[in-house]
Amino acid sequence: MTCTLTDDARARLARVKLLVLDVDGVLTDGSLYYTERGEKIKKFHVRDGQGIKLAQQAGIEVALVSGNASTAVEQRARVLGITYVFLGVNDKLTTLEALCTRLGLSLAHVAYVGDDVNDLSTLHAVGCPCTVADAMPANRACAIYVAHLPGGQGAVREICDLLVELHTPL
Repeated sequence: MTCTLTDDARARLARVKLLVLDVDGVLTDGSLYYTERGEKIKKFHVRDGQGIKLAQQAGIEVALVSGNASTAVEQRARVLGITYVFLGVNDKLTTLEALCTRLGLSLAHVAYVGDDVNDLSTLHAVGCPCTVADAMPANRACAIYVAHLPGGQGAVREICDLLVELHTPL
C-alpha cells in the first residue's frame, strides 16, 4: 500500500496492538434499512471483513464499539471472530479505557476509527486516531490517517492493510 504518512504517524501506527471500530458509518455506509416488521438490517463490505481477519492474523486485536445495539452487528462480529463487542454504548472512551485496562494496553497503542461527533473524545484520546473519507470534518481534522474510501465501502480494509503493513510484532 502506498500512502503519504508523516514519520510520526508511521511510527505510531506501527505500534498498534488494538484496532477499535465504530460501526455505523465505519463498518457500514451509515444507511438505515428497516424491514416491514421494523427489524434493522445492516450492510457490511466483505473486504472490510477480510481486512479484519488479516489484522487479527498479524496479532492485532480488534474490537467494536457502537452507540447502537444490533443483532446484525453481533452476528458479523461472531463470523469475524471479534471477541470484544460493545453495543449500545453512550460513553465510548470509558468503555475503551476499561478494555485497555483489561488487556494491559495503553491508549497510545490503540487505533480508533470513528466518523461522527460522538467519536471525537475517543479519537483525541488514542495514539492513532483514524477515520473514513466521508467522516465529519472535525473527525478528519484530528485523524492521523483518513482512508481514501468511505465507510462501509472498504475503508476499514484500507486501514487494516496499512496497519498490517506497518505492524511490528511484540
